[in-house]
Amino acid sequence: SCSTVLKTLHFITSPLSDEEGNFSLAYIITIHKELEMFVKLLRAIYMPQNIYCIHIDEKSPRDYKAAVWNIANCFENIFISSKREHVVYAGFSRLQADINCMRDLVNSKVQWNYVINLCGQDFPIKTNKEIIQYMKSKWNGKNITPGILQPLHMKHRTEVSYKEYVHSGVPYLYPGKTRKAKPPHNLTIYFGSAYYVLTKAFVEFTLTDARAKDLLEWSRDTYSPDEHYWVTLNRLPG
Repeated sequence: SCSTVLKTLHFITSPLSDEEGNFSLAYIITIHKELEMFVKLLRAIYMPQNIYCIHIDEKSPRDYKAAVWNIANCFENIFISSKREHVVYAGFSRLQADINCMRDLVNSKVQWNYVINLCGQDFPIKTNKEIIQYMKSKWNGKNITPGILQPLHMKHRTEVSYKEYVHSGVPYLYPGKTRKAKPPHNLTIYFGSAYYVLTKAFVEFTLTDARAKDLLEWSRDTYSPDEHYWVTLNRLPG
């Protein structure tokens, strides 16, 4: 029952300070296994003023999905992504999962300031207040999506077309022989982390801007597109 969940897991039920209460964070958590680890992560980052979108891999077992749904239903500010993907390692589906959650988050009533994406095997080393103070002092209105010009040894990821295959029931990505066209809008591809902290304004930009939409479509058959998509868009002038 929800009362048991709240009581036995000791979820925080009110903001721990005025500063935190007036600064909401959004979280995207993509998960597919290890329920207990997910619960520990959620409990560690949970604050009632924040909002949490959980993307459950469609390949996950039915009882795992049901358990996550049961937990999410105990909280008004935790929800399951309205559209879910069969996630393939290094595939486009991993990027699409984040974008699905972003669409849900921008339509939520919570006025969040930044979105942070995590996977089920992450764990915080800072408190909610420390994260907020870091964002305010160092990044204030900027995105954290570090990267560099795409290195030569990473060029293959975006130069040829990749396809998804299934072998012994396991999906994987394999390069084809078709060379890809150059990036749309003459964009320069940067390479960085799949993980980020993004402002709400930047998220709205990525969901609506023609360059962002075209880059997303162009990235559909690349290898690990989430490692070039965010950082490339963040380097656009202005």
